[in-house]
Amino acid sequence: MNIGEFAVIQTGGKQYKVSEGGLLSIEKIKGEYSKGDKISFDKVLLVDDGKNTTIGTPFITGAKVDAEIVEIGRARKILVVKYKQKSRYLRRNGHRQPFFKVKILSIK
Repeated sequence: MNIGEFAVIQTGGKQYKVSEGGLLSIEKIKGEYSKGDKISFDKVLLVDDGKNTTIGTPFITGAKVDAEIVEIGRARKILVVKYKQKSRYLRRNGHRQPFFKVKILSIK
């Protein structure tokens, strides 16, 4: 692993800049997963090894990023409020977004 090696991956509708050994909080992935499971991301948009930069169109074929699930949890509660003045209309709803915290093992 080089010091400046990083990649840009896409998961959960978002793009993340990752480097080996880094921790990352991502959207929950569908399916049965538990703490300690290995997952791999094949939607790699960019890889930089310190000297050369490879950019995909839109993804790099054959590139993948391996990670391990460190934590599965839910984010803090956010309040969703719908309100219309002068009409006695008020709706309150709470939501907690599930997430995976992953540790990046390798960039290939």
